Amino acid sequence: MITKSLNIPPKEIFKSRDYVLVYESEEDIKNIKIERSVFDLINLDPGGVVVTATGTDSDFVSRYFTPQSSILEDPVTGSAYCSLIPFWSSRLGKNNLFSRLLSERGGQLYCENKNERVIVAGTAKTYSAGHIWIE
Repeated sequence: MITKSLNIPPKEIFKSRDYVLVYESEEDIKNIKIERSVFDLINLDPGGVVVTATGTDSDFVSRYFTPQSSILEDPVTGSAYCSLIPFWSSRLGKNNLFSRLLSERGGQLYCENKNERVIVAGTAKTYSAGHIWIE
């Protein structure tokens, strides 16, 4: 059902918490379009669909989509990197990776595979600031 909602078929499909769809090129990832009426028939709770490929000026690129969500495409999804970092680290034979997210807002992440955990770093914009007291 997932592939029927995409305009470009993936060359490989893997399953972790999310579905990881691997494509031939960065250009494919940029050009992915989701047929929302078909995509929203899928229930992946929890999880979503990450599309990924090697990058032209980065180690890899990705985009992240969640069916049945008010926001179809998450601009930068840190949790997806728990799958992407070990995957690309193994494929590329390196533990330190640079990734670009190709959502409309975009993002750049510096990643490290530490085997039992992953490190993800980048810049963020403050959405809200405040204090919370727990009694």
